[in-house]
Amino acid sequence: MRVVEVTAYGGPEVLRMARRPEPEAGDVPGRVRVRLKAAGVNQADLRIRAGRYADSVGTLKPPFVLGSDFAGKLLDPVPGMPAGTRVAGYVPWYTELTGEGTYAEVVRVAPEWLAPIPDDVEFTVASSLPLASATAQQGLDRLALPAGATLLVTGASAVVGRLAVQYAHAAGLRVVAVAHEGDESELRILGADHAVPRGMPGVVLARVAEVAPDGVDGVFDGALVGEALLPALKDDGVFVAIAPDRVPVAERNIRVEAVRATPDAARLKETLEKVAARELITRVADVLPLEEVAEAHRRAEAGHRPGRIVLLI
Repeated sequence: MRVVEVTAYGGPEVLRMARRPEPEAGDVPGRVRVRLKAAGVNQADLRIRAGRYADSVGTLKPPFVLGSDFAGKLLDPVPGMPAGTRVAGYVPWYTELTGEGTYAEVVRVAPEWLAPIPDDVEFTVASSLPLASATAQQGLDRLALPAGATLLVTGASAVVGRLAVQYAHAAGLRVVAVAHEGDESELRILGADHAVPRGMPGVVLARVAEVAPDGVDGVFDGALVGEALLPALKDDGVFVAIAPDRVPVAERNIRVEAVRATPDAARLKETLEKVAARELITRVADVLPLEEVAEAHRRAEAGHRPGRIVLLI
C-alpha cells in the first residue's frame, strides 16, 4: 500500500511516498482495519515532522508515517458496525508512538476510536473533525468555566478554535474570538460575542481589552500563542494550551492546563451528527491528493487560508 514517510526531521521536503505491506485482518490483536478516503493535516504533524518533539517520542526515529485524523470504510466488522461502514476517528499518534499514522491507504485502529459518518457528510469534511473536536471539547472541560464567564479563543478561524467558539457558546460562555480579518461576521453567527482580528500579541491584547476591560476568565489558545496572552487573564483565571511547547508558566494564581486529547467515539458521533444537521460548522481549507503531501504541509505552515487541509487517498 502507499504511505507517506518522514525520512528525516526537517521541512516538507523530507516527506516521501513509499510502499509498505498492507495490514491483514487480525494481525494485531484488538485492532481493525480501515481503508482511508481522507486524512487531515494537523499542526501537530508539522511540528513532529520538523523535529520539535524529537526529544519526547522515545525511541521512535524516522522513517515513520505521520497523521492522526482519518475517514474511510471499515474493512473488519466491529459490534454495531459491519464491514463497509463509513467511519471517522483519529489515531492518538503521540500516545501510541508506533510510527503508523494516517498518511496511508489502510490503517489499524482500536474499535473504540471509531464513529460512524452520517450519509450526507463527505469523507473530506469528516476527516477535518476528530482530533479538532476532541481537543476543543476536552479543552473546555479543563477550563471548567461557569455559564456567563468570558473566554478568549485564539485561532478561531481554524478548525479547533472554530469548534471551541461553538461549543463555548453552547455552554453559555461569553466568547471573544481572535480570527483572520474578514471572519468576524461569520464567527459572530457561530456564537462569538466579540471577534477581533489577529495580530501581534500586544495588538491583540489591546483589542481584547476594549471588549473585556476587566480581563477574561479563561483562554483557549488555539493559535499556540503561549505566555504572551497571560496579561489578558484575570487573577485566578485559567489558560488552556493545546501544544506541549506552548504551555506558559503560571502567574497571579492562574491555573494552566495542557490538553492532549484522547479519543472519545461517543462525542465524535454526536459531533458528526451535528455537522450533518448543520448545527455545527467545520472548515476545510484545501483538498490535495496524497502525492502532494509536501505541498499540503507548505500550505498549512503558510497559514494563508484557515481551516483543515485534507489529503485525498
